[in-house]
Amino acid sequence: MIYRITAIVAFIALLVTVVVLSGGEREGSAPVAVEDTPPDLGYSAKKARMVQTGADGMPVYTLDAAQVQQQPDQGLVNMQQVVLGFRDASGDEWTAHAERGELAQNSGIVKLEGAVHVAGVLPGTAEPADITSNSLAFDTNEQILTTREPVTLVMTGRTLEAHGMVANLKERRVQLESEVHGSFHN
Repeated sequence: MIYRITAIVAFIALLVTVVVLSGGEREGSAPVAVEDTPPDLGYSAKKARMVQTGADGMPVYTLDAAQVQQQPDQGLVNMQQVVLGFRDASGDEWTAHAERGELAQNSGIVKLEGAVHVAGVLPGTAEPADITSNSLAFDTNEQILTTREPVTLVMTGRTLEAHGMVANLKERRVQLESEVHGSFHN
């Protein structure tokens, strides 16, 4: 009989211990913090080269920069000391240099800022051309160079200055927007 009472008391003690130890949340316990997913910081690189290829696998343009920094929350890639290389519809090579640039992802538009200098052969001519401005945008899909800033176009013996320009390399047309001044020398 004592054996049965001892077994029952031991079983009740075990049951109470299990309930106490495995009980619910006690007062005063700290809530568990759930960490948010860290923001996407994007990529960055020094002495970077980006190559955009077309459907045929050939380069549409190349971008070389001393430094690049992706801004994924803005959909942009910022660049410092930029060199943009591309071929126009005639196959002529063009090169653009700038202090900084910005590429909107999935847009094909490269914006260049700070001492922009573009050199190449104007379509339909054999003459080299130099274009300088403080800012310029290049639509790589349509092959259009644009600026609303003062711009200087220099061809052999000719200098044209204007405020704003649209150069459509596919259609072989350069349009100076306003305040056009020029000098032609033989």
